[in-house]
Amino acid sequence: MQPNISEKLRALAERAPFPLYIVGGAVRDALAGLPASQDIDLAAPASAEALSSLAAECGLCVNGVYKTTGTVNLSDGESKLEFTSFRTDRYGGGEHAPSAVRFTDDIRQDALRRDFKCNAVYYDIRTGETVDPLGGIEDIRERRISTTREADEVFSEDGLRLMRLARQAAQLGFVPTLECILGARFNAARIQKIVPERIYAELQQILHADEKYGRPYAHYEGLQVLETTEVLAYILPELAAGKGIRQRADFHAHDVLEHSLRACKYADRRVRLAALLHDVGKPAAFRETGRFHGHDAIGEPIARAVLERLKAPKKVTDTVCRLTALHMYDLDGKARESKVRTFIVKNQDVYPLLLLLKQADYSGCKDDLGECPGITKWRAIEEKMRAEGVPFTLKELAIRGDALRGIVPAARTGEMLDALLRFCALDGARNRAPILLREASRIAAEWEEN
Repeated sequence: MQPNISEKLRALAERAPFPLYIVGGAVRDALAGLPASQDIDLAAPASAEALSSLAAECGLCVNGVYKTTGTVNLSDGESKLEFTSFRTDRYGGGEHAPSAVRFTDDIRQDALRRDFKCNAVYYDIRTGETVDPLGGIEDIRERRISTTREADEVFSEDGLRLMRLARQAAQLGFVPTLECILGARFNAARIQKIVPERIYAELQQILHADEKYGRPYAHYEGLQVLETTEVLAYILPELAAGKGIRQRADFHAHDVLEHSLRACKYADRRVRLAALLHDVGKPAAFRETGRFHGHDAIGEPIARAVLERLKAPKKVTDTVCRLTALHMYDLDGKARESKVRTFIVKNQDVYPLLLLLKQADYSGCKDDLGECPGITKWRAIEEKMRAEGVPFTLKELAIRGDALRGIVPAARTGEMLDALLRFCALDGARNRAPILLREASRIAAEWEEN
């Protein structure tokens, strides 16, 4: 199997007075029999200026030329392409970007600057020849990950490689060698040299690693690599603090950390970050009281601090924190139906996600994939509510804000509508304009008295 090669890219290779190679993930995936990548890395013993000039003549779109690193960003109309001149790199000690670059004509030297041997196999577009300077084909065949040089040296150069190891091991199902794991562990602190945005982006890819090539539970494998290499303790110390903290054996088969990892393992893709962090308050609660009581409330601000530190999008942060604060509600199934009805309506905006999180939490306790009993209860109540015609949103309420003029000050209209929505949650038959207006008058009178 060969990488995807467009007519424009092939024309570029034919016209170039130098060999033009595809290298990295596209070659690796083709050799591994995996779906073709839409992002292609190119390399050649040629300058960025020479390549960009030829590319433009062949009809490719040149989006950026960076002479210092020998990089050209291109598009052929089908794929995103990134060209880099053969080079060797020198690093300052963990930062992702090299501190110095030296260009070379030696393909082996170019291969040695890369992270893993499986990513250092070159495909000559013109001849169809595969060039393997470091033995990467054998690694691909054996489904393993080993570094291009001594593991300690490779990971000491660029801290982002620590995250890339976990991501690629998860996505590909390749097993890192012992030397690779030990080298990563010895340099785990280098992750602190990487900007939070890059760490968050890699973490998101790990959390969705199963989607890349359809490998079930691949994201869990990636998290295990982060934990084994001790990188997790640097990027999510609040979560890693749960390691070794035992939980009640009648409810849990795993310690706090492993439960969180397994909740994420079984979680729907929409709530994996929330599943990973839902019990982040347990270590803090346990340190304070020796118990886990109130860990949901304790965990909400901790989750927020974690996600703000990682520069996660505000909407993601708010949703994860909300789910963390709510995930323990009615855990024992003893909440009255009236309370559950009100809860469902009050939290309708995150309710579907909360069900997914509760299921992940339940499955992560003892690896039980059966439906969480609490969800069974809630769904039965929700079905009754829908059969009654209970309004779940303000749009479904029988009156609008303008109907409340003269009953409540304009500034409190939204508050009154929310109160009426909760009022209807208990009985769908209440969602009638006359009934709602009477209730609004009663509530307004109470407000005035208080």
